[in-house]
Amino acid sequence: MTFDTLQQGISYYENYARVSSFDTRLYSTKKRKADGKISLKYCVCNKEGFRETLRLHADCKKDQ
Repeated sequence: MTFDTLQQGISYYENYARVSSFDTRLYSTKKRKADGKISLKYCVCNKEGFRETLRLHADCKKDQ
């Protein structure tokens, strides 16, 4: 899907997320090498890229 401005695209995705009952966040950006303009902006679910649980182990101890 293509939008005329970056803000239009972000607004569209935020409205979709609101209707679908999830939150969003801006993730990363890709820029064109030639002129440095933004060519791609990732908007993702706010839980994208995070661990569900902490990976702690009882057998891990500090060396003393």
